[in-house]
Amino acid sequence: MGDRIKLKARIDNIFGICCYHLFPLKPEYYIGKGRTIAICTLSSLDLLKEIKNNQEIMDKIFIVGRLLSENKGIDEIIKFTTNNKSLRYLLLCGEEVKGHLSGQTLIALQKNGIDHDKKVINAIAPYPFLACSYDEIEYFRHHINIIYKTGLKDIDRIKDIVFDIQVSFY
Repeated sequence: MGDRIKLKARIDNIFGICCYHLFPLKPEYYIGKGRTIAICTLSSLDLLKEIKNNQEIMDKIFIVGRLLSENKGIDEIIKFTTNNKSLRYLLLCGEEVKGHLSGQTLIALQKNGIDHDKKVINAIAPYPFLACSYDEIEYFRHHINIIYKTGLKDIDRIKDIVFDIQVSFY
């Protein structure tokens, strides 16, 4: 079974490299003035830009970005949180990534963790294997509070949630 997983990982990596060169997507994130709240807009690029242009929200959050993959993207979020210990909340909003289900994978990671192959338990994504260390993953799971609002794209409601989090944190 392990050899099949390794072969699939190699094939997926090759496809990932091809996609990167054929359809390059630059990482998009924006740093705000806050230090405790992050926002992930999943695949909703318009929402990401709307939040970036909303100074009231950007003054309260640490970072806003999107999450397109159920593996490398989640690894990047985990690394960011372990390198920025003041971060406590992640607001997950916007539309789910079709085919990759990165939001569902992130939720499954928070609730269930990983197995001995670093596969996210109960994730339904095609390749939910992480590269981060076990300690980094556990730090993320136990120190980051995810606010599950997948599908939410209303900027006023997002602003209300951010302000509610900030008030409750202090």
